[in-house]
Amino acid sequence: MKLMEGSEAIAEAAIAAGCQFFAGYPMTPFTELLEHFAKRLPDEGGVCINAESELEAVGMAWGALATGARAATGSTGQGLSLMQESFSEITLAELPLVIFNMARGQQDYYQSTRGGGHGDYRHIVLAPMDIPEAVELTQLAFHLADKWRNPVLVYGDYLLAHTHEAVNVSPISFDGELPAKDWALDGSLGGTGQSRLVSPLGFEKTGRESPGIEAHLRGISAKHAEISATEVRVESGYCDDAETVIVAFGPPGKFVRYVVTQLRAEGEKIGYVRPITLWPFPTEAVAAAADGATRVGVFELCAGQMIDDVRLGVLGRAPVIGIGGISTDGSGFGVGPLLDVEIIRDRVLALHRDLPLPSLPDNDRSF
Repeated sequence: MKLMEGSEAIAEAAIAAGCQFFAGYPMTPFTELLEHFAKRLPDEGGVCINAESELEAVGMAWGALATGARAATGSTGQGLSLMQESFSEITLAELPLVIFNMARGQQDYYQSTRGGGHGDYRHIVLAPMDIPEAVELTQLAFHLADKWRNPVLVYGDYLLAHTHEAVNVSPISFDGELPAKDWALDGSLGGTGQSRLVSPLGFEKTGRESPGIEAHLRGISAKHAEISATEVRVESGYCDDAETVIVAFGPPGKFVRYVVTQLRAEGEKIGYVRPITLWPFPTEAVAAAADGATRVGVFELCAGQMIDDVRLGVLGRAPVIGIGGISTDGSGFGVGPLLDVEIIRDRVLALHRDLPLPSLPDNDRSF
């Protein structure tokens, strides 16, 4: 076990998973992750590039992926906005990119689960609640990316990036043999007339059979349907007889789990659901938790985005009410006063007892 900052632990976990290439552009709270990759990857025979911008970073990662290397990029949500076109093309080209979003709060949920690019594409999205889980899910991200030839996004935040915990970072073996990368452009077929092409349109070079654009895109759609049926991950507790169910993800989900556990010990019939995959979303788990509940609360650090997926899962079984909100520090980058156990407890109890929600706490510091 070693005491590590979250950014350091995530970089070490990526290296343990075999990441060979990383490119990014500094932006708080992602900067420390880039710095740790820059420090450690060269020691392990890999390459880390501080790119001129996010556009160059994702393009460099695309090139590394096409050779068959395990490669990653990342930023905050603002930087990832610049990468959306490439994310679309990389997904449709079936390249196993791993993306780290060290987000400013939880307002990137739509971006992460829907994306802002073109075409029918999806990213698997993993949302760790703390540093030990981030170590595991980072390695899982590289495994799933190779398994499905599809990008995987790890959704972190300021708290995850900058807190310290004692963790053990060592390689993790996951079940199932990964497919061979017989599509990789490794240069071995140059001059043979059988060289390969990686394309978001499914094209092959002249003389090699191509499925055509329509068949290629239909194949990706079928793959995403299979992912959504098999890769759901979720944690829930105390939902069997719960009158109130609270749904939360990421580090706030850990806070909510703690609050609910305390309230259960006091006799309150409250349960929780913590989505670990934001896509595929654990719709069935949310539906099961809401069956018999009187109300469902959604705690997220934004104006309300995951609440739409919760409502789709609940499908009218109970009212779905947002109990989170916008809360940040004076910089707009970090943790605001809403992420406090006592404040969360008050809001959960108010919902449970059908009382008005307390006012959102204000940040008392500003520029």
